[in-house]
Amino acid sequence: MKHRIVVLGAGYTGATAAGRLAKRLRREDVTITLVNAEPDLVERVRLHQLATGQDLRPRPFSEMFAGTGVELKLAKVTAMDVDSKAVTVTTADGAEELVAYDTLVYALGSGWNDQGVPGTAEHAHELSSRPGALRLRERLAALEAGRGVVVVGGGLTGLEAATEIAESRPDLDVALAARGTLGDWLSDKGRTHLRTVVDKLGITVHERTAVAAVAADSVKTADGTAIPAAVTIWTAGFAVHPLAQATALDVNEQGRIVVDSTMRSVSHPDVYAVGDAALAMGPGDKPLRMSCASGVPMAWHAADTIAARLTGGKLPKGSIRYVQQCISLGRKEGLIQFVTADDQAVDRALTGRMAARYKELICKGAAWGVANPTAGIPSRRRRIQRQGTESLTRAEAAA
Repeated sequence: MKHRIVVLGAGYTGATAAGRLAKRLRREDVTITLVNAEPDLVERVRLHQLATGQDLRPRPFSEMFAGTGVELKLAKVTAMDVDSKAVTVTTADGAEELVAYDTLVYALGSGWNDQGVPGTAEHAHELSSRPGALRLRERLAALEAGRGVVVVGGGLTGLEAATEIAESRPDLDVALAARGTLGDWLSDKGRTHLRTVVDKLGITVHERTAVAAVAADSVKTADGTAIPAAVTIWTAGFAVHPLAQATALDVNEQGRIVVDSTMRSVSHPDVYAVGDAALAMGPGDKPLRMSCASGVPMAWHAADTIAARLTGGKLPKGSIRYVQQCISLGRKEGLIQFVTADDQAVDRALTGRMAARYKELICKGAAWGVANPTAGIPSRRRRIQRQGTESLTRAEAAA
């Protein structure tokens, strides 16, 4: 019997984990099944570009995983029983299947979070999925000059969306509503550059503004102000896939799976979680933030740990740390804010066209990394030990 590894979700983290496991383990010993609803990689870090009418390069998994041994199952995950070690999926034709596993990698990620604000689900657009970006693309394309677009949320997604729209559609009245001040987590240099770009693009910034409701033609703030909005884009936070919370897995109040330093569930040793769906601790004992910058290293670490446990190898060491926050501000401007290991801004920042080129390289590198999960470094596929993960766990405890 081959050891069955099932990976749920093929975003940056899930696809990277599956590909890296295929590089580490012998095909004669394992099966690696990657479950995903779409046949190609969605470049989530570029969805604001897609929404403004830019076409993205297709990245089909059939090409990406050709010859690797990774089997792609096109299906939507609908249920999971972690005690019986089985996942229920529904295929595109509506058929329901049961997929059994010996080791599970949970990488279902996150979507938008309407925060329970009235009218948001009915009237606002989201940028956390390709369907959402395409719906926004269609709406923006049909929008007449002079109409108002309000982006709610002053984080990285909100900044990238607002600046991309303002640059590509200078005929629109673009506004950004933020709970704090503009770029309040950045360094002085970062904040100054951000303010310069935003002013140059003609974006109106509503700082220290809490949105209390969203209507079809406006955004209503907590103080009763109505901001005209033919289109509202909601970027105020993310919510993880609800599936894990409906299982026996140990999760936090947001539904993120609690994992140890190896990305392994603290309650179920056959389950690993990576990306936005996992609650993992980083430097300073702070939770890693939901981001590609966190998710990809988590996927590397989980895959290497699984391979080590299955083959009796040495567990990888080292912690996930941050280096920078990369923000595109349209196609011509960017901001690279350098940070401490625990993601606090330092004085150094790269700005302007050089930063825009830097960010573009980062985006290309993220997609390249999925297709090259060991960064082009040759890797020997090792034979698994038949005693399985439970015996190895005992051996670790004894050591």
